[in-house]
Amino acid sequence: MNRARILHFNAALGPLDYRVPDGMTVEPGSVVVAPLGPRQIVGIVWEEDRLPTDPVPEHKLRPLIEVLPVPPLRAELRRLIEWTADYYCARVAAVARMVLSSGGALRGPSTMIEYRLSGVEPERMTPQRAVALDALQGEQASIRELAELASVSEGVLRGLVNSGALEPVEVDIDRPYPRARADFMQPELNADQRTVADRLEAAVKDAKFAPFLLDGVTGSGKTETYFEPLAAALRMGRQVLVLLPEIALTEAFLRRFEDRFGAAPVLWHSGLKATERRRAWRAIASGSAQVVVGARSALFLPYCKLGLIVVDEAHEVSFKQADGVRYNARDVAVMRGHFEQIPVVLASATPALESLQMAESGIYEKLDLPGRFGGATLPAIAIVNLTEEKPERGRWLAPRLVEEMKTRLERGEQSLLFLNRRGYAPLTLCRNCGFRFQCPNCSAWLVEHRLSRRLSCHHCGHETQPPDNCPDCGEPDCLVACGPGVERIADEVAEIMPEARIAVVTSDTLNSPDKIAAFVNQAETGAIDVIVGTQLVTKGFHFPELTLVGVVDADLGLEGGDLRAAERTYQQIAQVSGRAGRGAKPGEVLIQTRHPEAPVIAALAAGDRDAFYEAETEARRHAGAPPFGRWAAIIVSSEDEAEAKEAARAIGGTRPSLPDVAILGPAPAPLSLLRGRYRYRLLVNARRSAQVQDIIRDWLGRLDFPQGVRVNVDIDPYSFV
Repeated sequence: MNRARILHFNAALGPLDYRVPDGMTVEPGSVVVAPLGPRQIVGIVWEEDRLPTDPVPEHKLRPLIEVLPVPPLRAELRRLIEWTADYYCARVAAVARMVLSSGGALRGPSTMIEYRLSGVEPERMTPQRAVALDALQGEQASIRELAELASVSEGVLRGLVNSGALEPVEVDIDRPYPRARADFMQPELNADQRTVADRLEAAVKDAKFAPFLLDGVTGSGKTETYFEPLAAALRMGRQVLVLLPEIALTEAFLRRFEDRFGAAPVLWHSGLKATERRRAWRAIASGSAQVVVGARSALFLPYCKLGLIVVDEAHEVSFKQADGVRYNARDVAVMRGHFEQIPVVLASATPALESLQMAESGIYEKLDLPGRFGGATLPAIAIVNLTEEKPERGRWLAPRLVEEMKTRLERGEQSLLFLNRRGYAPLTLCRNCGFRFQCPNCSAWLVEHRLSRRLSCHHCGHETQPPDNCPDCGEPDCLVACGPGVERIADEVAEIMPEARIAVVTSDTLNSPDKIAAFVNQAETGAIDVIVGTQLVTKGFHFPELTLVGVVDADLGLEGGDLRAAERTYQQIAQVSGRAGRGAKPGEVLIQTRHPEAPVIAALAAGDRDAFYEAETEARRHAGAPPFGRWAAIIVSSEDEAEAKEAARAIGGTRPSLPDVAILGPAPAPLSLLRGRYRYRLLVNARRSAQVQDIIRDWLGRLDFPQGVRVNVDIDPYSFV
């Protein structure tokens, strides 16, 4: 190649052509450094026929500067990038940027200095030095990381370095990971698990595209079952990707993985340090990383020899990216499997309706695990009608649920209370003048968090301390918390059962792997009597002594802007119900509701999942909603409200008139102010036959917007907030 077309990440420019200097070798997928004006930029060499642009004469081409020392991105990954950009109406460069998400990984091998205890006692011992020496036994890391581990300042540790108590160690950043062994431990599978595992192993050995829906009840051993095809991929020298929806699930998964394969997998998520991301990225690209466990972004890493993809808890809404490139990792995983020609396993106890429909139509192969592993039985489910069994005044737990919790405490068993609302109360107001605390950046109320003594916005992160007096009328001691959050429920449990040991489990309290591990250890060893948590506790955890689950407000999920509210409510409650009775003791679930007649509540009470899905399927078919129709959202935002409104009107005024497409709006978004930007929305509802992406691109492509206006397209949206 004497010229190369470069895909780069400057949003204002399209692909650019460059001259390849004599002696430099590039190919499609090569990662290169190129000049752009006075700057140097990173880009990817792309096929010219797939990225059309205006031709540039040979004599005007500037030369490439260098080829970076990483393997070229494979054709299969480049095709995935193109498909994702096309389907989700995003720029190709925006998708490709996710592949090169670790800038440090693009340079060659490197070392860094870490520190460890030398065994030498410092001449002068201070209390902080003593704390550090005690905390850092067996640890080796950078000064900053060691300071965090020991909860002391970096200055204290630098003093220990100068005294010889900490010694420097040169570390290869790209050192290899411990090797997983396919036959480290042979599990005992029941007949259903063995049948499913054998089918998946055969698919891995066939090395062809094969999408599977692994539909197993909670506690059926789905993880142990898909570990067998994972082992088959390891024996073949192929890489495996396991996607998890929450970092919080990683700790329990890691223990099960190490028990089975003798070593930990490679992790990929937003909580990794830059050096950890670099090491993981380079190991994945070189093929030395055998199994990668990660969040949705792990899907776009440059695997060298991928052999299997598993999407665990595949129904989870957190697989849908909410900003930037608004992709659904579940669906993109299937497409990556298609381009790589490998099997993809979507595992869930409560599959998405779209996945079930794909299985019904024969596009996915459905594999079932209908019973719990080891003889455990599914819990009994009962409804608590809050219009008849009312909680005491000022409380939120019905008498029957309270009595069952006391019974479990007497038996030494555990209870779990589920309420998908963080904090102490969703709204704080002044009883004197009615003033409500609202976020200055969003059209949302501030949520009171008493554990951290803050009023917080759950949308933009704004925080402030609760004042002593009302900011509006100045009245002291007049602020009232309205409605319950998990912290308020935990306080109520402490009043009712003062001897109970209570854990509040939310993304606020379990915000690191260490805290998650500590919680799991306490729950498994019986150091916790009552767990009060949000959706974080609905999946993945296995506590044998947990025999009672109470759903505090089953109606909560049916409110708000979730376009799949009934399905999401069913999935969350079914999942949290599945935490009960996973050991030898039977479990019970009590669902508090004011609408026991609602189809989703009735289906949960009857334990009739098929009836719920059939009713939801007919409702979706009648409404032309997914999977029988297409949805797309257009979100218009600006820091200037009038500018956002005018841009939304311009889009609405030029809407296409098509027989198979209905366009609703524009209208102010339910969350009309978010992070300081005013927002308007349009909803596109189309038949399956409509080419929605082409229609939207053609429609919006004819319009020009002021510089301060952003127009985002969300294909297959999950929320209309």
